[in-house]
Amino acid sequence: MKKYRMMLGATSAAIIAALSMAMPALAGEGAGVVPRAAERSASASRSMILAATQAGQRLVAVGDRGVVLLSDDQGGSWRQASKVPVNATLTGVSFADERNGWAVGHWGVILHTDDGGETWTRQRVETSEDRPLFSVHFTDAQHGTAVGLWSLLLRTVDGGKTWDRVSLPPPPNDTRADRNLMHVFADRRGELFVVGERGTVLHSNDHGQTWSYQATGYRGSFWSGTSLSDGTLLIAGLRGSLYRSTDGGDSWHKVATGTQSSITSIVPLADRVLAVGLDGLTLESRDAGSSFEARQRADRLSLTAAVASDPNHVVFFSRAGIVAPQ
Repeated sequence: MKKYRMMLGATSAAIIAALSMAMPALAGEGAGVVPRAAERSASASRSMILAATQAGQRLVAVGDRGVVLLSDDQGGSWRQASKVPVNATLTGVSFADERNGWAVGHWGVILHTDDGGETWTRQRVETSEDRPLFSVHFTDAQHGTAVGLWSLLLRTVDGGKTWDRVSLPPPPNDTRADRNLMHVFADRRGELFVVGERGTVLHSNDHGQTWSYQATGYRGSFWSGTSLSDGTLLIAGLRGSLYRSTDGGDSWHKVATGTQSSITSIVPLADRVLAVGLDGLTLESRDAGSSFEARQRADRLSLTAAVASDPNHVVFFSRAGIVAPQ
């Protein structure tokens, strides 16, 4: 457990390492723990939220101790999901359509919903090893990929009924694949990208069956990534680092952000791109990620996740839950 905590604090388990102060909330999620159902709480909207996404017109956010929050009014109000079978911290969420979604987290948990997030069932849990999953992405209702600690990469082709572990090749100039994988996303063609520590970028054009490494020239950790409607790829992470590609990831170019605050989430909108991060950071681009303007919240509240509530607006989340606009 001590080694695992050091790994989370020293590397970049996406939001979790960024929020190393939150480690007491993760205590007890080690090997051999028996998961219990998530508790319903009147203060659920103030729980630490680590990921959010759209499920049709609904917004779904996940986080600390199995909390799942739902909004049907573009983030104006939130309620807790009625049934979540584990109280593990949830770190990633993805929906293939308005009803079918998956969430991942500690204990290697994978959850599935077929009713838009109201109720969830368990597809995978592995308490014999302390190896969390950090991100999940489904390109359709059958094909999904989940990534996590020490190059853990899982793949399904049957909607999560079965999950197979994918053996990655060693990175260039290394002997084994053991880098933490923080975030998985797809471009407009459905090709997959995974970002992680030590500048790792992985690419797959066969639904995650095989993977190749893409060189960025960066040695720090990437925490997030997205694809814009024109095919531009953006990836970002530690100390304000943000990289851009316009050729499918064959080449990457560093973008000046004007900040040393780490970036936790990137959200494309109709006419701009927003990114959020630690220390109350928000970044805005109106030229498809070629340049960004940095701002900082007056309260310096670290932002852990963001999701578009409509083509022009974003809902922010933090260690303290849903963030009121300033």
